[in-house]
Formats: sequence, structure tokens, C-alpha cells
Amino acid sequence: MTDLDQQTQLEAAAFRRLVQHLRERSDVQNIDLMNLAGFCRNCLSRWYREAAAEQGTTITDPEAREIVYGMPYKEWQALHQKQATAEQKAKFAASNTGH
Repeated sequence: MTDLDQQTQLEAAAFRRLVQHLRERSDVQNIDLMNLAGFCRNCLSRWYREAAAEQGTTITDPEAREIVYGMPYKEWQALHQKQATAEQKAKFAASNTGH
């Protein structure tokens, strides 16, 4: 295996672990991720879709989100998404970088 092949395999494994971790931590809301890290599950799914497009593969937003969420986005929202607090919204508005 070449160094580039190994790097790609390691990056893919790390991505799969990150996605699994985010699926397991449904208690962590996207707004919390945005406020702390500047990205959320939706960002990750968009990056996935954009990477696919760069390689000539079309993946829709709902398909990419299902890859990250492990279920249709609307289903995840109904099961796990809570209403953002005023404090969360204010922090997001103050640090919003265009997401």
C-alpha cells in the first residue's frame, strides 16, 4: 500500500468514526456544534455532497444527510432536535460565519 493509499484509508476510517460518534451523540444539538466548533452534521453532509460532486457523482442534500444522520433528516429532527434556547440563538448570531 502506498502512503497516499494508506492516508486515504485512514481518513476514511476517521470519517466513519466521526459519523458514528455523531449518530451516537444525538443529545448534542447541531446549534451546540456550530457554537463550539463552527460546523454541524449538516455541514458535514454538505462537504460529503461537495466531495462527491468533485468526483463526478451526484448526491442530493437529503441523501448526503441520511449518510451522516443514519436516517432521513426529518426523522432525526422529529426524534432528537430540540428547540434552541435564546442563549444558543444569541451565541450563534454573534459567531455566525455564514452558515
